[in-house]
Formats: sequence, structure tokens, C-alpha cells
Amino acid sequence: MGKLKLDLHDIFSDGRRIEESLERVIAEAVKKRITEVEIIPGKGSGQLKKSVLRFLEQPRIKQLYHRLEKDDKNFGRIFVHFRY
Repeated sequence: MGKLKLDLHDIFSDGRRIEESLERVIAEAVKKRITEVEIIPGKGSGQLKKSVLRFLEQPRIKQLYHRLEKDDKNFGRIFVHFRY
């Protein structure tokens, strides 16, 4: 059991790098059988969070994880839970 963290603050304006980073963290979680990935799109306008959620909703990605959790206390965090 483990946890990975992906902070997107530094690359918030680079759509391609964001998608590459998301691909990489999800692939790593599956490969290492990590049970939770924390993604931090930051607070901002909410656009980045929406694009992260859109990415995670793609069928090929969605089949890899068990459920999503949005942090109610901290708007700028998304947790992706995996079950093996």
C-alpha cells in the first residue's frame, strides 16, 4: 500500500505536460499497486481541476481506478483510489 502525489501548480499552463504527468502518475500507481494518488491542481479558476477530472473520466483511464474523491475541505485536491 502506498500513496503518490502529483502537484500541478508549476505546469498549470502547459496542457501537454499536465496530461503527460497524469498519464505517468496513473501508470506508476497501477504498476506499483499504489492504492491512492493525490492530485493537486490548485485552487485557481477551477479550469485545471476540470481538465484533470475530464482526463480521469476517459474510459481507458477510468477502468484503471476504483473511485475519485474530491477534498471538501481543500478545493484544490483530488484523490484517486485504486483497488487490486
